[in-house]
Amino acid sequence: MDLSRLNKEQQEAVKHMEGPLLILAGAGSGKTTMMTHRIAYMLEKGVSPYNILAVTFTNKAAGEMKDRIESLTGGTRGMWVMTFHAMCVRILRNHGDVLGFKNGFSIYDESDKKALLKRIVKDLKIDEKIYPVSYLGSVISSCKEAEEDPDDYIENNSMNFKAETVAKVYARYMEDLQQNNAMDFDDLLWNAVKLFEASSEVLSYYQERFKYIMVDEYQDTNYLQYKLIHALAEKSHNLCVVGDDDQCIYQWRGADIRNILDFEKDFPETKVIKLEQNYRSDANILDLANSVIANNRNRKAKELWTDRNEGNKITYRRLEDEQREAWYVGGEIQRLHDEEGVPFNDMAILYRKNAQSRPFEEKFSFRGIPYRVLGGTRFYDRKEIKDVMSYMHLVENPSDDVAMARIINEPKRGLGPKSLGGIVSYAKAYKLSIFEALKEQEVLGSLSRKSRAAVEDLVTMLDELGAEQDNMELSDIYDNLIRRSGYLTALEAENTVEADARIENILELRSVIVEFEEKAAGSVLTDEEDEFREERDRLREDGFDVKEPTLLQSFLERIALLSDIDNRDESEDAVVMMTLHSSKGLEFPVVFMPGMENGLFPGSASMDDPSKMEEERRLCYVGITRAMRKLYLTGAQTRMLYGRTDFTIESEFMREMDTDLLDGDPTVAERSANAGGICGDGGILGMREFKGRYEGSADGYDASFSKPFDALKFAKKQASKGISNEGFEAGDRIRHPKFGEGLLIDQDAKTLTIAFDSVGIKKLGKGFVKLTKVE
Repeated sequence: MDLSRLNKEQQEAVKHMEGPLLILAGAGSGKTTMMTHRIAYMLEKGVSPYNILAVTFTNKAAGEMKDRIESLTGGTRGMWVMTFHAMCVRILRNHGDVLGFKNGFSIYDESDKKALLKRIVKDLKIDEKIYPVSYLGSVISSCKEAEEDPDDYIENNSMNFKAETVAKVYARYMEDLQQNNAMDFDDLLWNAVKLFEASSEVLSYYQERFKYIMVDEYQDTNYLQYKLIHALAEKSHNLCVVGDDDQCIYQWRGADIRNILDFEKDFPETKVIKLEQNYRSDANILDLANSVIANNRNRKAKELWTDRNEGNKITYRRLEDEQREAWYVGGEIQRLHDEEGVPFNDMAILYRKNAQSRPFEEKFSFRGIPYRVLGGTRFYDRKEIKDVMSYMHLVENPSDDVAMARIINEPKRGLGPKSLGGIVSYAKAYKLSIFEALKEQEVLGSLSRKSRAAVEDLVTMLDELGAEQDNMELSDIYDNLIRRSGYLTALEAENTVEADARIENILELRSVIVEFEEKAAGSVLTDEEDEFREERDRLREDGFDVKEPTLLQSFLERIALLSDIDNRDESEDAVVMMTLHSSKGLEFPVVFMPGMENGLFPGSASMDDPSKMEEERRLCYVGITRAMRKLYLTGAQTRMLYGRTDFTIESEFMREMDTDLLDGDPTVAERSANAGGICGDGGILGMREFKGRYEGSADGYDASFSKPFDALKFAKKQASKGISNEGFEAGDRIRHPKFGEGLLIDQDAKTLTIAFDSVGIKKLGKGFVKLTKVE
């Protein structure tokens, strides 16, 4: 192989084939190029593609890696290049029966999970205000990541008064998943671990299968992913992990930075290679990133460098408020586009919180700047698509109660809450799925004639399509479902703009299905399916009972594993707006990072926790290193959050940056060096002076590091305060925040009747606004 285009460290990593290898790959250091060349090099040296496993975190990364390997070697047939979840699904499809699951198990996304938890909470008569479904789902997810079952959770949280109730919901949730023949995304990882622990034969097969393992973004692995990879690599020790501890920004969702920091403890014979040469950004941008991340203590020492030019200095502006901040950013975007010819889609705004997008959207709309906010509702998360997909799930897996509960009355079949409750209770009492319960004469007999006919039609349709699916095209199943279910007819009858939009989405789903069919019949997917078939044949030869998947099952699995992280259309000439977390792995010639203020970035919750503060700093590092040629940092002297306007303190990260690399407004460090602060004439931007509300100098900039006002906490506190409007008597003078003073002339349990001096007599509901008694 020609490795001349790789630098010395990349070549060293490519040629190291045997034994554990830790590659610390800095941002923009060409890690994908190195990884794909390493796989191609192994193939050239005689390693069978059948013995290679490459694991990534996103479908996009897996697809890009496959494409590059194919361009270098001519094909990837036999090797697994996929996400963690896709790997686990493939293994569990082949061996899920060991854990009691049938081959066509459903995969529940977040909305399915919440729907099931909501039903459990209602069934167990638990107060959802005290135990919100989102809270329960988060706790259960954390438990699964830590391999805690409900009993473990109670034992580990004995001092928490909520633990017993949470454990009860958790236990019921696990029971229902098993009965529904379903797994959520956390289960895909945990059940794969359980499978390896339950069957030494299965584990041994995959250990022999994958003698060379590579893991991308290793700093983002959680405990279960760590266990999976280490179990697979236990025999060969040929494990290569690639990552950057400075880019570990997902600890809040389970990523454990210790996995990469302690890799050498797990494998003492590890070879460590650092990729520090950056191919993305100009030198000034890298130097700025280095100056910030150097303040983290919990990291492996490394420093990005480049042989590119120094490039532009980093522009910093501290504007008067968030409106002027958005107006300034919009003006720069327009100037770069009009005067320097920078396409809109080469520019990105990366913010800490989604709520920050609002003023930018308003100003861009006014200026006529095209923009796209990433993170909106996915196509597959829209109601009508979820409904139709639930019908398709039931053809494959009739035990899926979540899918059945979703569509049993979509369209209307005359089943009221009482009838539905009775059906679910009957199914639970006799340990049946809802689908099975709908076949029982006792259940059918309890329904009205119209409802019974509609339910019988539903059951017949699902039974018939399930029995005939091997004899039908996927699009035929879809056509039968939307026609025979009456779903499309019901939408057409609504005759509204919203209904028309839903119909268009449903028809677009058919395009997805037809495209899948065409690929399945063509050469591209046929090779892939042949490869899967060969895998199943090998498993059968080794004595495993493996079932053939249906085309419908393959389609549903593919949709379930689609990543919603990247919905960016790179061909659309529009400014991209997204959170800093969503930007990881992307790059843009021009990047704007607004909101450089304490309390926003870093966030208030991080100020008292060194570990969280280090993660915020890593997030800042990630944002800076997304920029290729030009980086703007902005902040606001005052910012409105949750209805309250407050003065701000410049971000702690601005204090840590090398000020020689900045151009524009002076930073805290420079202002501290000269006691003058902002010039009397208003400083560089001609803005007025203002008095800080925190400690420090009069200009509010020399304040020492302190925890700022937490607007979100304040808003939640205000929202939680009850307004009783009790304790008043007829004849009292009352002050209303809008109508002023008045005389209370009458009241009952729910209302107050007040004669206001300004607007006359008003009847007001109690508990809506705060009223005060005028003494």
